[in-house]
Amino acid sequence: MEWLYSLFFGSGIAHAVLTFALAITAGILLGRVKIGGVSLGITWVLFVGIALSHFGMTVDGDVLHFVKEFGLILFVFSIGLQVGPGFFSSFKQGGLQLVGCAAAIVLLGVAVAYAIHVATGTPIPTMVGVLSGAVTNTPGLGAAQQAYTDASGIDDPSIALGYAVAYPLGVVGIIASMIFVRYALRVKFEQENEALAALSREHKLASKVSIEFNNELLDGRTVAYMRDLVKRQFVISRIMRPDGSVAMADADSTVHQGDRLWVIADAEDLPAIVAFFGHEVEMDDVAWGNNTPDSELVSRRILVTRSEINGKKFSDLRLRTKYGINITRVNRSGVDLIPYQGLELQIGDRVMVVGPRSAVEQTAKVLGNSLKKLDQPNLLTIFVGIALGVLLGSVPLLNVPQPVKLGLAGGPLIVAILIGRFGTHFHLVTYTTQSANLMLREVGIALFLAAVGIGAGDGFVDAILNGGYRWIGYGVLITVIPILIVAVAARLWLRMNYYTLMGLIAGSTTDPPALAYANATAGNDMPAVGYSTVYPVVMFLRVLTAQIFILFAL
Repeated sequence: MEWLYSLFFGSGIAHAVLTFALAITAGILLGRVKIGGVSLGITWVLFVGIALSHFGMTVDGDVLHFVKEFGLILFVFSIGLQVGPGFFSSFKQGGLQLVGCAAAIVLLGVAVAYAIHVATGTPIPTMVGVLSGAVTNTPGLGAAQQAYTDASGIDDPSIALGYAVAYPLGVVGIIASMIFVRYALRVKFEQENEALAALSREHKLASKVSIEFNNELLDGRTVAYMRDLVKRQFVISRIMRPDGSVAMADADSTVHQGDRLWVIADAEDLPAIVAFFGHEVEMDDVAWGNNTPDSELVSRRILVTRSEINGKKFSDLRLRTKYGINITRVNRSGVDLIPYQGLELQIGDRVMVVGPRSAVEQTAKVLGNSLKKLDQPNLLTIFVGIALGVLLGSVPLLNVPQPVKLGLAGGPLIVAILIGRFGTHFHLVTYTTQSANLMLREVGIALFLAAVGIGAGDGFVDAILNGGYRWIGYGVLITVIPILIVAVAARLWLRMNYYTLMGLIAGSTTDPPALAYANATAGNDMPAVGYSTVYPVVMFLRVLTAQIFILFAL
């Protein structure tokens, strides 16, 4: 039976794989248990890892470090790819406000840690470790250790020990703060969903309206002439003549008084366009469709699935000229875009095409329209992105006195966001199915939590019994006080949506388990968008403040 003992308590690859598998399996099973309707979910993997390590199931340090960092990279990279297409528009819609709130949480955490140092006499290096653990920020821990070693010439083990003791309840405290805010402020998910839907409609990039044309000065002019005159992006999809006949519109179509136009444009541009052409009339999609002669004119959403189309502009494809169709909208990651000649198509785009049935079918062949092709993974983009992310995360940004870097989480996240938004410029296929993205995300966070737990378990109990239990309380204060102050202010004064608020809390503490909990609770991408919006700035601030805090003590 020596082989069995060696498998569980020895070393080697088989032992490491078994230890990680047991930690993740048991953690996932425990995560299904709900107490009072609340579950910590996959966070249980962390505590199972601590327990296994405490009882002797440890893993080689190099292996542990690799698994932890690689798991975190997979997690943040999959998030970046998912939110990338809508990231910059979301930043314009309140992003600065989010960053300001996140920075307030960071600075309040430092202030609380310093106040505890003054009140209790706990050494600053230890408090910096507790601070990093309380906000689950591993790069901050590494920056603090490096700054202390370079400045003093020796290591201080209390930095890492404070981190390990405070980290578990830091994870719990962040999630518990989300739950407390939810019940204390009486958040109702039904109302949040309604508010989110209203916000989505408000910021929708493409809206439809029916207009009766009565501008005498433009009578008989072409659509192209009027587009140049208005100088706004819009598409006239169909024209209904006074006799009730419907025709598909193109740039050469002429418009006369009494015609009715089906116009698609930015919501903010619609009032000006309506006033320019005439006045709005009530006609829904069915009314336009029912008046189509002989059902020859059809509209269909076509999926872009051919890799040759990825990154191509509409002007390159010349679809309207070749097939006599009209493209009225492009839906990308749930957002409707106004089509124009310079718009670059991406794999996974849904293009609304209007035209004769045969022409629409020909267009579908050109664009692909094959769901099966979307199921194929695009590993090239993922690993190219990870490589670029590691390079970016390793670039020194500031020297105070040690280089401040984005690290192996911040770099890949930023690159993933940029690839998700601009990857088609370099002919990279950025589309991944929701199930594939979720699989990468869950595998990454599970590996990360298991590695952190296994690494923190050795000596964990001894540290607590020898006075480290006080650090747990300090860590809870550092975690909870800043979050509650900013969360209440953001909710009551800034009227922030609760789903976005959860992403803000998770991002301001750079806490992947909290984001995983927020995503599962919300059932939408709003927490991930909030997390990704604040994460790069917060990562920089966490590293910078940790180093300054250490140098302040020397």
